[in-house]
Amino acid sequence: MEFEFPGRDRLESTNDAELSDLPRAYRVSRVRDHPTVSDVTAATTAAVDDIPQLDELEPGSTVGITAGSRGIEDLPAVLEDIVSELQSRGLEPFVFPAMGSHGGATPEGQRETLATLGITPDRLGCEIRSSLAVEQVGSDSVGRPVYAAEDALAADAVLLVNRIKLHTDFEGDVESGLCKMAVVGLGKQRGADNMHNAALDRGFADVIPEWAGILVEETPIVGGVGIIENAEERAADVQGVPAADLLDVEPELLERSRELFPELPVDDLDLLVVDEMGKEISGTGLDTNVIGRVRFHGQVELDAPSLTRVYVRSLTPASHGNALGMGLADLVHRDLAAVVDFEDTYVNIVTSGEPSRAKLPFVVPSDATAFVLSASMTGVADAGELRIARIENTLTPEELWVSEPVAEELADRDDIRVHEDQPWVFDEDGELAMPLE
Repeated sequence: MEFEFPGRDRLESTNDAELSDLPRAYRVSRVRDHPTVSDVTAATTAAVDDIPQLDELEPGSTVGITAGSRGIEDLPAVLEDIVSELQSRGLEPFVFPAMGSHGGATPEGQRETLATLGITPDRLGCEIRSSLAVEQVGSDSVGRPVYAAEDALAADAVLLVNRIKLHTDFEGDVESGLCKMAVVGLGKQRGADNMHNAALDRGFADVIPEWAGILVEETPIVGGVGIIENAEERAADVQGVPAADLLDVEPELLERSRELFPELPVDDLDLLVVDEMGKEISGTGLDTNVIGRVRFHGQVELDAPSLTRVYVRSLTPASHGNALGMGLADLVHRDLAAVVDFEDTYVNIVTSGEPSRAKLPFVVPSDATAFVLSASMTGVADAGELRIARIENTLTPEELWVSEPVAEELADRDDIRVHEDQPWVFDEDGELAMPLE
């Protein structure tokens, strides 16, 4: 698909702002405690030990282990350790993609997605079974079908593995975690599509716990291993949860995760610049809890942060062109628009149910253009007063560059360090030429 977008000269001539009018940039970071698991292998082994149904399996029993599409730093190591521990018990583990429609909703695409995240048969020491075949295992209270992967149903046991954190679409007792992995992950594309459609009708907070309960009853799920991350994306805790306790324990783990969640240190910005968005960063490409925008039918918008404009510079290679979530931004770089795979993006959008998140935003030919145009798109009378922040992605919003008005506001906070200041630097093509660290 070919588009023609205006060049720098045409767009930057539409107002009187110049790059030289921008306030100075200050590199700042938030400082806080980051509880970290000192020995991931030991913590993972202990988590597996906390699931008694695994002890009841006969030698040679097969155990299916879920692997999602998020870029969870310690996930490959946790999966590797789970496989090793189960093999030491004489069991036969295998891993299967559990990611709804990601990877283009094809077995090959989902296997490739895992490989991009470092999850391979060679690394894990076991087979990866990639299929989207499902069976209906039940119906919910209003008669909607609940599906589970045939690979999971064929196993003697299923172990859910996922990070537990705030969800990007809703608030509830369980959000993104083990219960969601059961509903969306085991449900594959068909299950994910049905669940999101049901959520548009009744709300995620009601649908996910109900469907998770059905799946625990009707499939070989024996429990889950939940990873809680600190703000530096490392495991702060690894917990094993028996299947019968999932709906009771996961809310407690979610509250722990909420306390450690990384967030922007400022609530009011004219322009947020995000270097990259992507599916391994967040299911929505941009974490809605970080940017303060949900934009999902029937869900309440967040009060903070308040960002007048969001500009995204690139799409990660691991997204394979899936740009779901670009509709949460106001502006994107031309390079991002050029790599969008609309087939993958649209399949993911249909499955997740919110078309506004697939809208192509205002496309700019350079970073400089986005900065100049922000003087006309934020309501700020003087470009020198623009409140700007720049982050690498929404996983790391606490290491950033900010403009002088924001730096002045943050200077007196005990949890903020101001490292250096300089003008915003752009190369001859108008691209930002200053490292984040």
